[in-house]
Amino acid sequence: MTEQAMPVGGAVPYLIVSDASGAIDFYKQAFGATEISRAATPDGKRIMHAAIEINDATLMLMDDFPEARDGKGSTPEALGGSPVLIHLQLADVDAVWNQAVAAGATVTMPLEDQFWGDRYGQLVDPYGHQWSLATTVATPSDEDLRKGAEESFGGST
Repeated sequence: MTEQAMPVGGAVPYLIVSDASGAIDFYKQAFGATEISRAATPDGKRIMHAAIEINDATLMLMDDFPEARDGKGSTPEALGGSPVLIHLQLADVDAVWNQAVAAGATVTMPLEDQFWGDRYGQLVDPYGHQWSLATTVATPSDEDLRKGAEESFGGST
């Protein structure tokens, strides 16, 4: 694919992965991603930059280039995990959840109805990036939210 100009505005996550081609394929299978662009290194072995669209949002990604950082990798695997959680608010969380799990995502928080009104769960993709998926199923009152938070977190809220 050829490189296309990115629109100005918003904040776009830029993921570093151990296998950008594989990650693009995974995101297509798991989340129905559409590939926007891909630019490979001259030898064709790694991706310098790619852009995909998931759930009407752009996400950029690239292969890790540790040689550009004194041999230090920047993938979640190299760093021992990622503190970032990428969230998808969906019309049908169950369908996308099942698709992502079938594609190879690992469940870290089961998909369940939550006190704040979402059917919500968390996954880790095969490249170490964390994802949360949700569909709003209810609109709890402020009192219901307070009670749910107390039950879930005790007195720490």
